[in-house]
Amino acid sequence: MGPPRLALDGRWVPGYPGAMRDVSRPAPFVLVLGDRARLEHEEGAVNQLRQLGAQVRALELWDEPARVFAEDERSTARAVIVEAGERPDLATSALRAARRDPRLETTPSIIAVAAGQVARVEPSSGFDDFILIPYVPAELYARIRALEWKRSEFFTEERLKIGALVVDRAGHDVAVEGRRVTLTAKEFALLAFLAGNRGRVFTREALLARVWGARYEGGPRTVDIHVRRLRAKLGAALPLETLRGSGYKLRAPTDLPGEDEILPLARAVENRSAPSHGAATHKAAR
Repeated sequence: MGPPRLALDGRWVPGYPGAMRDVSRPAPFVLVLGDRARLEHEEGAVNQLRQLGAQVRALELWDEPARVFAEDERSTARAVIVEAGERPDLATSALRAARRDPRLETTPSIIAVAAGQVARVEPSSGFDDFILIPYVPAELYARIRALEWKRSEFFTEERLKIGALVVDRAGHDVAVEGRRVTLTAKEFALLAFLAGNRGRVFTREALLARVWGARYEGGPRTVDIHVRRLRAKLGAALPLETLRGSGYKLRAPTDLPGEDEILPLARAVENRSAPSHGAATHKAAR
């Protein structure tokens, strides 16, 4: 049996384990931002998505994002589409304004742009994807689904997905954004164990016993070496946190980044704003 699958209206398709949505909560919606004429246009994203059965809410470019949550504070946006047309610069500003609402801060976003304006969409604009207008409804559907897949997580006996990272425990395969990553047997065993126990902290000794076995005669340093190799191979797709004096844990979705990630970022920001002092400053920033 395959992993959970979302329908376009935000509801889980029946028959998949662990795939039932809380029916007491409103279905997730797609938020479409644009000028009034475009939002009301028959071939616009609002109308096209509603014809496909999606829950859609529309908002003019400079309206307060909080308005779309007025009906029910528990509602969530599954994607933001900004209809830019010939003005991708306005779309970028509109997305940044929408992102000020915490409920939209990390929502996947798509810019809808005219073919002649694609070159003006900057990589730094903040959009996760783009689509050309006029829309092809099937393509619009597919791009929303693709963004949801990249952000989604699921857990079954055979496979688990953590953002871009997919661990196939039955096939002993690991992929990041669809790209297969080769791991040694023990690297895979360590990753599979931590992924199956997300949010729990394990000491190096505990990991040695669980992954290498009680008869293994090596020391805790073995765990550190394998963690370093996993981080090198999987990069940012691996939300593995080092807890000084405690051990390691694979962060659960609700966990905040740990000190081992926050401190380097803070130092980088400080060093970027501080005057340069040559090689010594560069060394300190590393």
